[in-house]
Amino acid sequence: MTLIQTLIQKATLKQEVYHKTLEVFGLFRQVTTDFVVRNRRRVAKAQYQIRFEFKERGDFQFELRFGSDILIFMMHTNIFELPRDHEIMKCTYIHEDKSRTYCGNIMIFNFLADSFDYNRSNDLGYCIARIFINRDLHYFIEGKREIGLLYNNFPTSILSKKEIASIVDSAILYTLNFDLLTPPFDQMKEVTVQEMKTQLDTMSIRTGKRIGYRFQADEP
Repeated sequence: MTLIQTLIQKATLKQEVYHKTLEVFGLFRQVTTDFVVRNRRRVAKAQYQIRFEFKERGDFQFELRFGSDILIFMMHTNIFELPRDHEIMKCTYIHEDKSRTYCGNIMIFNFLADSFDYNRSNDLGYCIARIFINRDLHYFIEGKREIGLLYNNFPTSILSKKEIASIVDSAILYTLNFDLLTPPFDQMKEVTVQEMKTQLDTMSIRTGKRIGYRFQADEP
Protein backbone atom coordinates (compact mmCIF):
# COMPACT_ATOMS: atom_id res chain seq x y z
CA MET A 1 0.00 0.00 0.00
CA THR A 2 1.37 3.41 -0.99
CA LEU A 3 1.73 6.36 1.36
CA ILE A 4 -1.24 8.15 -0.20
CA GLN A 5 -3.39 5.03 -0.03
CA THR A 6 -2.55 4.67 3.67
CA LEU A 7 -3.36 8.34 4.24
CA ILE A 8 -6.74 8.01 2.51
CA GLN A 9 -7.61 4.79 4.33
CA LYS A 10 -6.74 6.12 7.80
CA ALA A 11 -8.41 9.51 7.23
CA THR A 12 -11.56 7.85 5.88
CA LEU A 13 -11.75 5.51 8.87
CA LYS A 14 -11.39 8.37 11.35
CA GLN A 15 -13.99 10.46 9.55
CA GLU A 16 -16.41 7.56 9.60
CA VAL A 17 -15.90 7.04 13.35
CA TYR A 18 -16.22 10.80 13.96
CA HIS A 19 -19.55 11.05 12.16
CA LYS A 20 -20.92 7.97 13.96
CA THR A 21 -19.86 9.47 17.30
CA LEU A 22 -21.46 12.79 16.39
CA GLU A 23 -24.66 10.93 15.50
CA VAL A 24 -24.60 9.18 18.89
CA PHE A 25 -23.94 12.46 20.69
CA GLY A 26 -27.02 13.90 18.98
CA LEU A 27 -29.04 10.98 20.37
CA PHE A 28 -27.67 11.65 23.85
CA ARG A 29 -28.80 15.26 23.48
CA GLN A 30 -32.27 14.20 22.30
CA VAL A 31 -32.71 11.58 25.03
CA THR A 32 -31.65 14.03 27.74
CA THR A 33 -33.96 16.75 26.41
CA ASP A 34 -36.86 14.28 26.29
CA PHE A 35 -36.08 13.19 29.85
CA VAL A 36 -36.37 16.77 31.12
CA VAL A 37 -39.56 17.51 29.19
CA ARG A 38 -41.16 14.23 30.30
CA ASN A 39 -40.40 14.71 34.00
CA ARG A 40 -40.52 18.50 34.45
CA ARG A 41 -44.11 18.51 35.76
CA ARG A 42 -43.39 15.71 38.21
CA VAL A 43 -40.39 17.58 39.62
CA ALA A 44 -42.45 20.77 39.87
CA LYS A 45 -44.79 19.05 42.34
CA ALA A 46 -42.03 18.71 44.94
CA GLN A 47 -42.42 20.58 48.25
CA TYR A 48 -39.46 22.82 47.49
CA GLN A 49 -38.42 24.28 44.16
CA ILE A 50 -35.93 22.01 42.39
CA ARG A 51 -33.96 23.17 39.39
CA PHE A 52 -34.44 20.68 36.60
CA GLU A 53 -33.35 21.77 33.15
CA PHE A 54 -31.44 21.07 29.96
CA LYS A 55 -28.93 23.62 28.65
CA GLU A 56 -26.95 23.77 25.42
CA ARG A 57 -23.24 24.51 25.81
CA GLY A 58 -22.17 24.44 22.16
CA ASP A 59 -21.91 21.85 19.41
CA PHE A 60 -20.01 19.35 21.54
CA GLN A 61 -21.35 19.97 25.03
CA PHE A 62 -24.67 20.09 26.82
CA GLU A 63 -25.76 20.22 30.43
CA LEU A 64 -28.35 18.43 32.53
CA ARG A 65 -29.10 20.17 35.84
CA PHE A 66 -31.09 18.42 38.55
CA GLY A 67 -31.25 19.64 42.12
CA SER A 68 -27.77 20.47 43.40
CA ASP A 69 -25.97 18.61 40.61
CA ILE A 70 -24.96 19.17 37.01
CA LEU A 71 -24.01 16.55 34.47
CA ILE A 72 -22.04 17.86 31.52
CA PHE A 73 -21.92 15.62 28.44
CA MET A 74 -18.97 16.36 26.18
CA MET A 75 -17.91 14.82 22.89
CA HIS A 76 -14.19 14.86 22.08
CA THR A 77 -13.57 15.94 18.51
CA ASN A 78 -10.62 13.59 18.01
CA ILE A 79 -10.62 9.86 17.34
CA PHE A 80 -8.56 7.53 19.49
CA GLU A 81 -7.07 4.08 19.01
CA LEU A 82 -7.32 1.79 22.02
CA PRO A 83 -3.92 1.03 23.59
CA ARG A 84 -2.43 -2.41 22.99
CA ASP A 85 -2.56 -3.36 26.66
CA HIS A 86 -6.25 -2.52 27.02
CA GLU A 87 -8.45 -5.42 28.13
CA ILE A 88 -10.71 -4.95 25.08
CA MET A 89 -7.81 -5.82 22.77
CA LYS A 90 -7.99 -9.47 23.85
CA CYS A 91 -11.42 -10.16 22.34
CA THR A 92 -12.01 -11.97 19.05
CA TYR A 93 -14.08 -9.06 17.77
CA ILE A 94 -10.93 -6.92 17.68
CA HIS A 95 -8.67 -9.65 16.32
CA GLU A 96 -10.99 -10.04 13.33
CA ASP A 97 -10.64 -6.38 12.35
CA LYS A 98 -8.09 -4.02 13.93
CA SER A 99 -9.94 -0.97 12.59
CA ARG A 100 -12.58 -1.63 15.25
CA THR A 101 -10.13 -0.30 17.85
CA TYR A 102 -10.60 3.28 16.58
CA CYS A 103 -13.18 4.99 18.75
CA GLY A 104 -14.86 8.29 19.38
CA ASN A 105 -15.21 9.42 22.97
CA ILE A 106 -18.14 10.94 24.88
CA MET A 107 -17.48 11.91 28.50
CA ILE A 108 -19.88 12.62 31.36
CA PHE A 109 -18.74 14.99 34.12
CA ASN A 110 -20.44 15.67 37.45
CA PHE A 111 -20.21 19.13 39.05
CA LEU A 112 -21.97 20.84 41.90
CA ALA A 113 -24.53 23.33 40.56
CA ASP A 114 -23.36 25.93 43.09
CA SER A 115 -19.87 25.81 41.58
CA PHE A 116 -21.29 27.43 38.44
CA ASP A 117 -23.97 29.54 40.10
CA TYR A 118 -21.45 31.23 42.42
CA ASN A 119 -18.52 31.20 40.00
CA ARG A 120 -16.36 29.03 42.27
CA SER A 121 -13.71 28.38 39.66
CA ASN A 122 -11.52 26.35 42.04
CA ASP A 123 -14.21 23.74 42.68
CA LEU A 124 -13.73 20.25 41.32
CA GLY A 125 -15.82 18.11 39.00
CA TYR A 126 -15.44 14.40 38.33
CA CYS A 127 -15.50 12.35 35.16
CA ILE A 128 -17.94 9.57 35.99
CA ALA A 129 -18.00 7.87 32.58
CA ARG A 130 -16.13 7.67 29.27
CA ILE A 131 -18.09 6.12 26.41
CA PHE A 132 -16.11 4.68 23.51
CA ILE A 133 -17.88 4.16 20.16
CA ASN A 134 -16.48 2.63 16.98
CA ARG A 135 -17.73 2.84 13.41
CA ASP A 136 -20.01 -0.19 13.90
CA LEU A 137 -21.70 1.64 16.83
CA HIS A 138 -20.28 -0.95 19.18
CA TYR A 139 -19.41 0.63 22.52
CA PHE A 140 -18.10 0.13 26.01
CA ILE A 141 -17.89 2.41 29.03
CA GLU A 142 -15.15 3.11 31.52
CA GLY A 143 -16.91 4.46 34.56
CA LYS A 144 -17.76 4.45 38.22
CA ARG A 145 -19.66 1.65 39.93
CA GLU A 146 -22.76 0.54 38.03
CA ILE A 147 -21.95 2.66 34.98
CA GLY A 148 -18.72 0.80 34.29
CA LEU A 149 -20.07 -2.57 35.32
CA LEU A 150 -23.21 -2.60 33.18
CA TYR A 151 -21.84 -1.41 29.85
CA ASN A 152 -18.59 -3.22 29.11
CA ASN A 153 -19.38 -5.85 26.47
CA PHE A 154 -17.75 -4.29 23.41
CA PRO A 155 -18.20 -7.23 20.98
CA THR A 156 -21.99 -7.40 21.38
CA SER A 157 -23.15 -4.01 22.75
CA ILE A 158 -24.55 -1.72 20.04
CA LEU A 159 -25.74 1.79 20.82
CA SER A 160 -29.39 2.57 20.27
CA LYS A 161 -31.76 5.16 21.67
CA LYS A 162 -32.89 2.64 24.29
CA GLU A 163 -29.30 1.93 25.34
CA ILE A 164 -28.54 5.65 25.57
CA ALA A 165 -31.59 6.24 27.77
CA SER A 166 -30.34 3.50 30.09
CA ILE A 167 -26.87 5.10 30.25
CA VAL A 168 -28.34 8.53 31.08
CA ASP A 169 -30.51 6.99 33.81
CA SER A 170 -27.47 5.22 35.28
CA ALA A 171 -25.41 8.43 35.25
CA ILE A 172 -28.18 10.31 37.07
CA LEU A 173 -28.63 7.52 39.63
CA TYR A 174 -24.90 7.35 40.30
CA THR A 175 -24.76 11.13 40.76
CA LEU A 176 -27.69 11.12 43.19
CA ASN A 177 -25.93 8.48 45.29
CA PHE A 178 -22.56 10.25 45.05
CA ASP A 179 -23.09 12.67 47.92
CA LEU A 180 -21.10 15.67 49.07
CA LEU A 181 -18.92 14.72 52.05
CA THR A 182 -17.51 17.13 54.63
CA PRO A 183 -13.75 17.54 54.03
CA PRO A 184 -11.34 16.46 56.77
CA PHE A 185 -11.08 19.12 59.50
CA ASP A 186 -7.30 19.48 59.18
CA GLN A 187 -7.74 20.52 55.56
CA MET A 188 -10.20 23.30 56.41
CA LYS A 189 -8.89 24.76 59.69
CA GLU A 190 -6.50 27.25 58.03
CA VAL A 191 -7.56 30.12 55.83
CA THR A 192 -5.63 33.16 54.64
CA VAL A 193 -6.68 36.73 55.29
CA GLN A 194 -6.99 37.23 51.54
CA GLU A 195 -9.34 34.28 51.24
CA MET A 196 -11.50 35.61 54.05
CA LYS A 197 -11.60 39.07 52.46
CA THR A 198 -12.59 37.62 49.14
CA GLN A 199 -16.26 37.17 48.43
CA LEU A 200 -17.58 33.66 49.04
CA ASP A 201 -18.34 33.09 45.38
CA THR A 202 -14.68 33.43 44.43
CA MET A 203 -12.99 31.90 47.48
CA SER A 204 -10.06 29.66 46.66
CA ILE A 205 -11.22 27.03 49.16
CA ARG A 206 -12.21 24.19 46.88
CA THR A 207 -15.48 22.34 47.14
CA GLY A 208 -15.98 18.93 45.63
CA LYS A 209 -17.86 15.78 46.52
CA ARG A 210 -14.72 13.97 47.64
CA ILE A 211 -12.25 16.74 48.56
CA GLY A 212 -9.66 15.21 50.86
CA TYR A 213 -10.77 11.65 50.16
CA ARG A 214 -9.56 9.12 47.62
CA PHE A 215 -12.13 9.16 44.82
CA GLN A 216 -10.61 5.89 43.59
CA ALA A 217 -12.45 4.18 46.44
CA ASP A 218 -15.65 4.59 44.45
CA GLU A 219 -14.32 2.53 41.56
CA PRO A 220 -15.79 -0.94 41.01
